[in-house]
Amino acid sequence: MPSQLDQIPDRDPEETAEWRESLEAVTKAAGPHRAAYLMQRTLESAADRSGMPVLLETPYINTIPTSAEPAYPGDEALEARITAWNRWNAAAMVTRGSKLGLGGHIATFASAAWLYETGFEHFFHGKDGGSGDQLYIQGHASPGIYARAFLDGRLTEAHLDHFRREAGGDGLPSYPHPRRLPWLWEFPTVSMGLGPLSAIYQARFNRYLEHRGIKDTSGSHVWAFLGDGEMDEPESTASLALASREGLDNLTFVINCNLQRLDGPVRPNFKIVQELEAQFRAAGWNVIKSLWGAAWDEVLAQDTEGALLRRLRETPDAQFQTYATKDAAYVRDHFFGADPALRGIGTRLDDAKVLELFRASRAGHEPRKVYAAYRAAMEHKGAPTVILAQTVKGWTLGEGFESRNANHQMKKLNGAQFRTMRDLLELPIPDSALDADVVPYWHPGENSPEVQYLQERRAALGGLVPARKVVAKPLPMPADKAFKALEKGSGGQEIATTMAFVRLVKDLMREKETGRRWVPVVPDEARTFGMESLFPSAGLYSPKGQTYDPVDRDQLLYYKEAKDGQILNEGITEAGSLADFTAAATAYATHGEPMIPFYIFYSMFGFQRTADQFWALADQLGRGFVIGATAGRTTMTGEGLQHADGHSHLLASTNPAAVSYDPAFAYEVAVIVREGLRRMYGPQAEDVFYYLTVYNEPKVQPAMPEGVEEGILKGLYRYQQAPAMPQDTPRVQLLASGTAIHWVLEAQRLLAEEWGVAADVWSAPSWTELRREAMECDAARLHGEERVPYVTRALAGAPGPVVAVSDWMRAVPDQIAPWVDHDWTSIGTDGFGLSDTRDAARRHFGVDPQSVAVQALAALARRGEVKPETVKEAAERYGL
Repeated sequence: MPSQLDQIPDRDPEETAEWRESLEAVTKAAGPHRAAYLMQRTLESAADRSGMPVLLETPYINTIPTSAEPAYPGDEALEARITAWNRWNAAAMVTRGSKLGLGGHIATFASAAWLYETGFEHFFHGKDGGSGDQLYIQGHASPGIYARAFLDGRLTEAHLDHFRREAGGDGLPSYPHPRRLPWLWEFPTVSMGLGPLSAIYQARFNRYLEHRGIKDTSGSHVWAFLGDGEMDEPESTASLALASREGLDNLTFVINCNLQRLDGPVRPNFKIVQELEAQFRAAGWNVIKSLWGAAWDEVLAQDTEGALLRRLRETPDAQFQTYATKDAAYVRDHFFGADPALRGIGTRLDDAKVLELFRASRAGHEPRKVYAAYRAAMEHKGAPTVILAQTVKGWTLGEGFESRNANHQMKKLNGAQFRTMRDLLELPIPDSALDADVVPYWHPGENSPEVQYLQERRAALGGLVPARKVVAKPLPMPADKAFKALEKGSGGQEIATTMAFVRLVKDLMREKETGRRWVPVVPDEARTFGMESLFPSAGLYSPKGQTYDPVDRDQLLYYKEAKDGQILNEGITEAGSLADFTAAATAYATHGEPMIPFYIFYSMFGFQRTADQFWALADQLGRGFVIGATAGRTTMTGEGLQHADGHSHLLASTNPAAVSYDPAFAYEVAVIVREGLRRMYGPQAEDVFYYLTVYNEPKVQPAMPEGVEEGILKGLYRYQQAPAMPQDTPRVQLLASGTAIHWVLEAQRLLAEEWGVAADVWSAPSWTELRREAMECDAARLHGEERVPYVTRALAGAPGPVVAVSDWMRAVPDQIAPWVDHDWTSIGTDGFGLSDTRDAARRHFGVDPQSVAVQALAALARRGEVKPETVKEAAERYGL
């Protein structure tokens, strides 16, 4: 077979032949398993000495032998009692809630209890005196975290009884939701796949803060607790290479490999641990497999021929799941009986030992194994670590739960199961306490050895976790100069609102007090948005700095990377960019450092592609500016269906934390950004983020009229009155947002000059904010408070029908229709986008100035204020 190495001269062919002959001789004499063993030993040794690439897959046993485990530093007996109380109270809480039909999940935490407790006792750093560690808790394990918070005194029985009962205000959310329980949870994780992605970018942002001299985060470590089934989500593994490329040894993934997902086995006919090991090793991660408990040591010691290793490797996961539920005879027959070399081992094991091996002995259930893996992860430098910890799903919940396919949906234990669990965990709960219909919570007392030990350990590690702490740190408002530059207009120069925003931010980044807190995030489109001028001045962040000579080094705007660079240019990954933005947008809580991120992207690839992450951003109480550039269905010429955004404002309107604007002019951008800074970074900072859509259509930007600031922020103001015309002239009100303002201004002229119609032009920077304020007024009226919506008041007395126009679907402006006391017509760009010139695309969708004029005439005709024949004449004249 040809070899890749045939291209390179062999300086000693005879030596090479000897090595090959030696390997063939071992294979022939001792079998392939012996040859494989020798090769692995040789490659491991070579990797340590010569930088050889690592094996992508290792045997299906623990990475760290028992003999190499460090001494355990804690009181195992007390920690076992603490873990037992957590298991009990988590199960009790979910069971009690199930009586109300609320549900909950028990089996996940039951399998992972020691994975968490070992961290709580020995590794997870709290926020007393610093940022502490960042913990991404697996969503379905939340009952166990609540149970521990009950033990440490932060929650009461009343709190536990309000698990999944939030409407009254004192409830516990089903999963980690910072918006619902902001003093406890830091990171929302239950939208599976987003947790691992966010954890990588959080670890990366920690380094960014440190390298830029904003915060010393060297003591912070990011822990992400994940499920093996969750790793199927594309986001879970999308940025593994980034983490290894940048050497994020401040990051550890702990994947709970209980071999089950929600409906059944993760890899029924394969092995998820081996698959994940290969995937992470190929990406450059340090991989630690922690699979088997100490009971397996004596069995592995008997495997002189490698038969046990082969059998462990070839047995599919679903079969291991079955072994955990079967009797010893079945296991002895089907596992050990499959290979003559294994039968001898099987016959030397009594039934109790067989059951211990296959039902109980998993490394994830043994604190010494977990501690050894965590310590090895913390000591590894130069790369992130993933720990593949094998467990049994539903462990300690009894035979009805353990390893059962349906255990994710099992929401409660019965009285007999609780008694069995109590006995297994050796808890001092009397039978009389279990006779009632409602299973009791149990707390050993605040002065008990367990609680005292817990408190001492947490004090030594910097305080209770998880915990989210916000210390108000308002930022000073920038000087007016940068905003005034946009408010005075562009004179005769044509500039797009995209460029206006970039110029504004470039000026704000020069501010002495707050300039360094701006975090530009771009998914490889900076030049498209005119941001290349920031390259040499702000620099692109790279932990390696710039190790090459850039091809454009002799140019003024060259591509400059720097270790303290300010711009996060993520390449073509909107998911990664938004994860970056989220880490920056929540740094005020995570690290006590308010940052001002702005994430700019093709508007079509924002909410449509990553709406789930925007929802998580809102849950995490993120603050910052999100910029949908090259916006609109018809404004970005030539790109077509996949790029033409006509609906992101509709998607954004569904996110309660998104404050959305579609500014028409540069001065509107200035007013909105200034208000956003005040609301998000002022003394009474709000947990919102701003979404602005800006366009790439150059236009002369007018100076800001007097007195329009309130209307801009509320979402509507009269921009230009109709020209003076006779009193009996038909009148119409034209409302527009974004670049559509220019179409209606031209339509205003056509209506006046060609049809004798007077049209007022209104700018509507935010249809969504108008709607939300109107809904608040409706709610107030239900409580006896008379409030008239702003949009109703603004248009009161304006004569004629209303025609609303935008480069968006009609549903966007239609949001305000119920509160407009006029005949309402909306026109927009419903349907798929297409490639053509702007004029042709706008004619196609019927939003060009001539179409707007005809729609206005039609609205007047329906009121009897112009003749129907006029509408037909106008349509024919304009070729519609």
